[in-house]
Amino acid sequence: MFSRRQKHILLKFFSLFSVIRGYNILIIIIAQYLTAIYILAYDKPLKEVVFDVNLFMLVLASSVTIAGGYIINSFYDSEKDLINRPYKSQLDRLVSQNTKLSFYFVLNFSAVVMASYVSFRAVIFFSAYIFAIWFYSHKLKKLPFIGNLTSAVLAITPFFAIFIYYKNFETVIFVHATFLFLIISMRELTKDLENIKGDLVQSYHTIPVVYGERASKFMLTILTLLTLIPSYLVLYKFEIGDMNWFFYICIFLLIVFLMLLWRSKTKTHYLILHNILKFIIVSGVFSIVLIDVDLMLSNIL
Repeated sequence: MFSRRQKHILLKFFSLFSVIRGYNILIIIIAQYLTAIYILAYDKPLKEVVFDVNLFMLVLASSVTIAGGYIINSFYDSEKDLINRPYKSQLDRLVSQNTKLSFYFVLNFSAVVMASYVSFRAVIFFSAYIFAIWFYSHKLKKLPFIGNLTSAVLAITPFFAIFIYYKNFETVIFVHATFLFLIISMRELTKDLENIKGDLVQSYHTIPVVYGERASKFMLTILTLLTLIPSYLVLYKFEIGDMNWFFYICIFLLIVFLMLLWRSKTKTHYLILHNILKFIIVSGVFSIVLIDVDLMLSNIL
């Protein structure tokens, strides 16, 4: 049996894990490696990609930067989260704000050190990324449109680091990136609808607070229709093997999303919509392994 002290330490560990959203970071690590192996460096041997120390450092730097981002975001949103996520907020508060901030600075310093192993340009990139995350949490998050756009851009930035490293500028990569950007933008706006109560109380000027739920639903409808464009291009203009099935399923889920959206009125309804989009993102990560690398190689030879 655990002693009281051991239980206390264990609870603090889970609290910190909850704050940095360790499960999300694990997905991002897997996504970066799969993206490198199957999309950005598909023409390179598997061992060369997996055991590339520079790639490893870029992935680690991305991970700790994102973990720091979750901490500073939690710091600024602590009052709002008490309203929107009371149970998670109680767990997160087991670790003091001073401890969180200390860990935040340690993580950011570690990210810069890791980036320095790759190149000075990587140091500049991650320093700018760290600043952008702080500025978003401090100022931009409360602004309509700008906050949503910035959040979506910051979410795909770790993949941009890998993209720059491999210097792969094929059109299909930009199409995949556009699809991901649109899905993340939809998720951010759906989260705003889900959290409208806390945002209203804390004077966050999100799209639902400023323009209302109906206008937000119209915007989500437009984003959903725009998402169908890269889906169509991937399915009918490029050869990606069995990953086609992922995009067919996505189209079906997006239709379901739209049908449910216009019937949604409560936080629970918006949470369901949010989970549909999270499922698309997570399943998309693991669907990368369905890409037929040999087929893609034959197209460039």
